[in-house]
Amino acid sequence: MTRTRKLTAAIGAALALTVGSSLTPQWTPATAAESDEAPGAPGAAPSTARPPADKTGFGTSYGTSGKTWFTLQGGRLGEVYYPTLDTPNVRELGFVITDGKDFAVRADEASRQVTRLSDPQSPTYRTVATDKDGRWRLTTTYVTDPDRSAVQADVEFESLTGRPYQVYALYDPALSNYGADDSGRTEDGALVASDDRTASALVASTGFTATSSGYLGAGDGWTDLLQDRRMDWTYGSASKGNVVQTGRTTLTGLDDRRRTTLALGFGPDATRALKTANTSAGTGFKRVSAAYAAGWHRYLSGLRRPPEALRTERERQAYRVSAMVLAATEDKTHRGAFVASPSMPWSGKEEPDTSGYNAVWARDLYQVGTALIAVGDRAGAERALDYLFEKQQRQDGSFPQKSATDGTPIWTGIQLDQVAFPILLADQLGRTDAKTWSHVKRAADFIVGYAKDGHTAPWSEQERWENQSGYSPATIASEIAGLVTAAKIAKANGDTDSAQRYLDTADAWQRKVKDWTVTHNGPYSTKPYFLQLTKDGNPNTGTTYDVSNGGPADADQRIIVDPSFLELVRLGVLPADDPDVVHSLKVVDEQLGFDTPNGRFWYRGSFDGYGETADGSPWFISQPGDGRTHGRGWPLLNGERGEYDLVADDPAGAREQLAAMARTTNSGYLMAEQVWDDKAPAGFTPGTGTTSATPLAWTHAQYLRLAVNLADGRLTEQPPLVACRYTDRCD
Repeated sequence: MTRTRKLTAAIGAALALTVGSSLTPQWTPATAAESDEAPGAPGAAPSTARPPADKTGFGTSYGTSGKTWFTLQGGRLGEVYYPTLDTPNVRELGFVITDGKDFAVRADEASRQVTRLSDPQSPTYRTVATDKDGRWRLTTTYVTDPDRSAVQADVEFESLTGRPYQVYALYDPALSNYGADDSGRTEDGALVASDDRTASALVASTGFTATSSGYLGAGDGWTDLLQDRRMDWTYGSASKGNVVQTGRTTLTGLDDRRRTTLALGFGPDATRALKTANTSAGTGFKRVSAAYAAGWHRYLSGLRRPPEALRTERERQAYRVSAMVLAATEDKTHRGAFVASPSMPWSGKEEPDTSGYNAVWARDLYQVGTALIAVGDRAGAERALDYLFEKQQRQDGSFPQKSATDGTPIWTGIQLDQVAFPILLADQLGRTDAKTWSHVKRAADFIVGYAKDGHTAPWSEQERWENQSGYSPATIASEIAGLVTAAKIAKANGDTDSAQRYLDTADAWQRKVKDWTVTHNGPYSTKPYFLQLTKDGNPNTGTTYDVSNGGPADADQRIIVDPSFLELVRLGVLPADDPDVVHSLKVVDEQLGFDTPNGRFWYRGSFDGYGETADGSPWFISQPGDGRTHGRGWPLLNGERGEYDLVADDPAGAREQLAAMARTTNSGYLMAEQVWDDKAPAGFTPGTGTTSATPLAWTHAQYLRLAVNLADGRLTEQPPLVACRYTDRCD
């Protein structure tokens, strides 16, 4: 059910149980005059599917006073995060348009809409929705309040026929990341919702002329308006359940009834949420949006300007937006906690859901940190490293697979690249102080001494795609580079014994990395090539394993390749002209590459099933051999290929990879985790973002880093000591 509204489906399913063919309820709900409490509690169960992850807009104020973030997709407001970036509180805020007689439509479903930046130097997003039947146009501009926790939506509604229409705001809260235990009511003309942790309040600058709080599929406003195109139910409250709130605005599309501003405020309780919303609305959209934009203008003015390597305005705007995306993904309470994405792609668990990308991975945080250094936000990178060491690192020196923004582990798998990357970031920042060394030592000691289930490092419980255990070229590259740089920091702190142990281990692994991961008898080439990983460190044997996400069962490890061996070159462990690297690139291009109008892209690995089905429906967890889901191209791999091209003295190749990445941006200049391949289902364009996580911080970070590296003619994040030690690149 991709690119369709799952909430609408849930409402429709519930409505089908209560509404006959004439759109007349099989039960007669009480009107507000008869009962102030909405009937039908607790309403339809919340959908286990989250709002779509392919956002067209994402924004927050620059600063820490206003602790809200908004997302946009499909022409409407999606998840709003408060008070931390891992806690969504909203499913959506949209609009219903009706003439009160012949039609009632969801604005996002009945229109052609486009979301664009209204300011090239701030994440101020404007959605223009034009009715497919030519009756009206709805323009909504979104910002957050820099001084308080509120989102503002400036709404302009125009009648294109000269007839008056009615515009309703339809708000579906899901407070504290759970939509089944909210309560709603009207208070002082505002729509207030609350649970035992959080509250929201929705107000209109021109007021609502009618309000109602009902239950999904029973007493909610959409169900009401579908029956006779009028708002007949004005319930004053809805106790605990799946609450949907409706407010009739003053908008008609004519004369002075064309504009209003909605303010959605949050707080730990209803009183403070209502005060926040009213204060924000009273400040006015003009002042709030000006302060919002000014904060971002100041931030961008302190960064490196878009390099000359960016030749088109689209590429330059992608650079500016990428910088803002990275800054916006930092939590305002737990500084340095940059989440992977403000989205939860293909989420299908019962709420509250912790399976989303709105969490912190040490790997992604390293990518963000190195990109921030490249563009000139060293302070942001310093905060990222402080977070890694002080919030995320565990006592044994390891890092969790992912954590909440406060550092609490969510998934606990061990990925040794995530243990090594913080060391590399510390080295790039030149951090050799005693406190930093204490953290680096714990991480390096963990890598050297790691053992599990009879295996020892550099074997890892999970490789960077989090699907398999084994000997991964990418993971081993980070381990080697991490240990060499750890030795440097150890020497700076007088610990020569540790330094020698780290170097001896790194040297031994560098000598053996090919023995563990390069096959000489695989089916794809008569020449040696890197495998994605080996289970046993024996790449010439036919050891089999089940490929994750519905891939083939019992697959020979020699037929499973990916481009991640390029990490060996990026981190200076092998030279770019290493014959096995060059041969492996040819294999990857043949097995994983595909061409689109936007350029050439690559699958992340053989038989990858992490993506939508053949018809574009969402990914789902499947068993080996299922084969119904299909991973598509990953633009971040273009960034990695571009960095390889630079080391290989092919700046033109690097330039093309940068341009291809920019061409994948959507109308809001956001970059996706994946792009459609040359077998895209009907209605989708190859080389454009799928319904995967958008924006993905890693993709934006890779774009920024490649742009700067291309301009500088070198890899700014490559540890010089590693490259000098193993490749004789001692610049």
